[in-house]
Amino acid sequence: MTVSKLSESSLPAAWHITAMNPAEAPWPLLLLADPSREKVRRYLQGSICFAARQTANFTPSGLGALIGVCVLHPRDDGLQTWELMNMAVAPAWQRNGIGSALLHRAIREMRERGVRQLEVGTGSFGDQLLFYQRLGFRVTDIDRDFFLLNYTTPLWERGVQLKDMLRLTLEL
Repeated sequence: MTVSKLSESSLPAAWHITAMNPAEAPWPLLLLADPSREKVRRYLQGSICFAARQTANFTPSGLGALIGVCVLHPRDDGLQTWELMNMAVAPAWQRNGIGSALLHRAIREMRERGVRQLEVGTGSFGDQLLFYQRLGFRVTDIDRDFFLLNYTTPLWERGVQLKDMLRLTLEL
């Protein structure tokens, strides 16, 4: 279990990372990272999930309010390569290390399973690309026009329409 605190300028509330049943993954968070409900539904089945939970605000289940989620899905054979399909942190909790903690927990799980590579697809610019590169992912491919061909509604980041998806890989 990973425990951390928000920065001093924020409300002092601890959080922790736990495994989560994919069927219980929170739609509002999932849709922050991938606005296609249909795509999310497809990859949730057969995935493993991790949740970041705020320990100061416990839910009736006693687990803590959900503030982040990470979804991993096996590629083809499921033994050598998995893909990080979705990762999101509630906007009020971003930039507090929660995304990094979720990804580190996911990487540890993949290593324990003997997985050799973890892949992720993201836009060709912006904060997400820098986030993954800071954690050791390297660009390995470009999927041209991915966002144009796979989403019915245009996706925008900082006033620029997303068109190409970069594929990044982390060798485990």
